Parts: sequence; structure tokens; C-alpha cells
Amino acid sequence: MARIKLSVPEKSHFSTSIRLRISDINYGGHLGNDAVLSIAHEARMQFLAHYGWKELDVEGAGLIQSDTGIVYKSEGYYADEVQIDISIYDMHRCGFDMFYLMKNLSTGKVLAHVKTGMITYDYHNAKVMPLPESFRQKFSD
Repeated sequence: MARIKLSVPEKSHFSTSIRLRISDINYGGHLGNDAVLSIAHEARMQFLAHYGWKELDVEGAGLIQSDTGIVYKSEGYYADEVQIDISIYDMHRCGFDMFYLMKNLSTGKVLAHVKTGMITYDYHNAKVMPLPESFRQKFSD
């Protein structure tokens, strides 16, 4: 079975840091696989807030997560400070991909590469909608 491979985008559009909580740690004493997705979600919320958006209103569109890919690179431990760099890429008619580079600030080791596919959605009419042009322009390189 082939392993998932995620390429790190060249440009980052946002960076934040999150300290690992005890609830992020599994019975093996390190960062749990389920917590990685939760940390990505928190980083995404901070990214959206940075630009003045919410998941239900990004330039007039809501967001729905359509898929996720995670590649685990190294272990994280309780109270580690993790830097998360977010990149927007692969924009298409009705959405885009977000890449999250998670790195331990103390050791410099990459903890994980995460990718989430995001679909733009009209919650009022319950249907997929085009990616707002203003969003596209903001993140086009």
C-alpha cells in the first residue's frame, strides 16, 4: 500500500503556535493522532479570524471540509510549543486546499504535514457555491 505524500508549499499565508495540552497526549505519552486534526482545526480558526472571517462566512461563503490527509513525521509531548504554518493552494471553482506544517519550536522537528480540502458552501441554500473571487485574489501568487 502506497503511503500518503504531501508536498510542502513554498509560501505560507499565516503562522500561529499552540502549546500541546494534556488532552492532546495519548496512552503512549506522545501527541495523539486524533489531536493532530484538532490542532489543525484550531489553527484554521485562528487563520480565519486573522483575516476577519468565520467558517460560515469567508467573503460570503461558508466552508465545509471535504477531505483530510495527515503524514506524521515525529512525536510531540505535553507542553511542547507547536508552530503551525498555513498555506492556501490548489484553488478551484468551488474550493481550495489548506496545508498545515506543524513544527516543534524547541527541537525544530516537523511533527506533521496536514492537508484539508475545503469546499465553499452556501448554507442558506444548502449547496456548493463558487469560490469568492476576492478570496482567490488574496491568495494567488
